[in-house]
Amino acid sequence: MKIFITKRIPQKGIDLLTAAGHEVAIHDSSTPLSPTDLIQAGQQADYILNGGMQKFDEEFFENCPNLKALSLMSVGHDNVDIPAATKYGIPVSNTPGVLSGATADVAFLLMLAVSRKAFFNHKQILQGQWKGFDPTAHLGIELNNKTLGIYGLGRIGFEFARKARAAYNMEIIYYNRGRNLEAERILGARYVNFDDLLTQSDVLSIHAALTSETSNRFNLDTFKRMKNSAILINTARGGLVQEDDLASALRLGELWGAGLDVTNPEPMAADNPLLNLENVCILPHIGSATVETRDNMALMAASNLLAAIKGEKMPQIINPEVYT
Repeated sequence: MKIFITKRIPQKGIDLLTAAGHEVAIHDSSTPLSPTDLIQAGQQADYILNGGMQKFDEEFFENCPNLKALSLMSVGHDNVDIPAATKYGIPVSNTPGVLSGATADVAFLLMLAVSRKAFFNHKQILQGQWKGFDPTAHLGIELNNKTLGIYGLGRIGFEFARKARAAYNMEIIYYNRGRNLEAERILGARYVNFDDLLTQSDVLSIHAALTSETSNRFNLDTFKRMKNSAILINTARGGLVQEDDLASALRLGELWGAGLDVTNPEPMAADNPLLNLENVCILPHIGSATVETRDNMALMAASNLLAAIKGEKMPQIINPEVYT
């Protein structure tokens, strides 16, 4: 079978596909494919493994009638029109679970870095502004016994909450569409409504999927309802946060700080005002960026395709209704 990979992935995933005897073509460039080029590539392939954030819309699926399955090397799938894929009979899979620990580590890293203004203080050294000891300059805040609020307590949120509770004895509250009884039993997590999540959290960490309902969910209105001593963390998708509103809230002191591993758009412009705020730490979407995690993601994405090629149901299927 002909398999097209939209961006180079770890070699273990490629080797798994080629060892099974399949022909693999790779878009080996950091520049994303244009919609036209993506369609042309899709017309020449039987299967696609998406190694980046290419967008797959209805026009793509309509113009690639030979395509049999799409495998994503990611958990999020907001870049794929899932109803359109289902309409054209294309099963779509993702890679849940394997990146939970690594992404939770980055959320923890951002929480700690923001609480101590680590990125700003590092810049002070680079800019020659470290003049000596000052007992009142650029002070951080401590995390011990604070309340951690989780918006979307799934696998990643659970791992982050577990680390925060173990390290800082943080009280865990969360808001979900449904209860997470495992988190309540193991972590003592407390289910709250959205307004209580905003008003009670000392650190509020976002771990929900980006949907039409969650897009820009965190905006000027929500920031005004949060504690002015609160920290906002986002390792989910940039589109959940209205960044102009976030910058305004931070400048006005309506929030204490923010840590982002995802932005809108990506990449973030180098002159974005958020980058120069003292109480902000931003990373370039490195949540799953460890050797071990990316290898496992590539292997899972490749395994999903191999199952589809064998005529089996893709193990991590997003749209199971396609099979009926």
